[in-house]
Amino acid sequence: MAGNSHKLGRSAEDIRRELTDILRQVKDPRVSGLLSIVKVDLSGDMSYCKVYVSCLEGMERAKESVKGLKSAQGFVRRELGGRLRLRKVPELQFIPDDSIEAGARISRLLDEVAAKEQTE
Repeated sequence: MAGNSHKLGRSAEDIRRELTDILRQVKDPRVSGLLSIVKVDLSGDMSYCKVYVSCLEGMERAKESVKGLKSAQGFVRRELGGRLRLRKVPELQFIPDDSIEAGARISRLLDEVAAKEQTE
């Protein structure tokens, strides 16, 4: 079983890498150029793939980008199928995520604390 989970992890990473490149080619104006793939969850039978996307511009922009990605899903799956040799290209589900925005907020708060400590 360990070999199968390794293959699944490798396939998920391949999908993530290729999707990162493919998303830059999506022409839909709703899809932000500051979009990042946070995580890719591939089902055990590799027929479904949840793609968590986050946007530096915030959660609302990520949600808007997901709408554009759903419209472009045919293009994205076709591109993915052409780049990776998969028996079956998984059904993609794009999910907005706020981890980049949260990370930026935490970073700002840490900077504020550090600045306060220096002035004391």
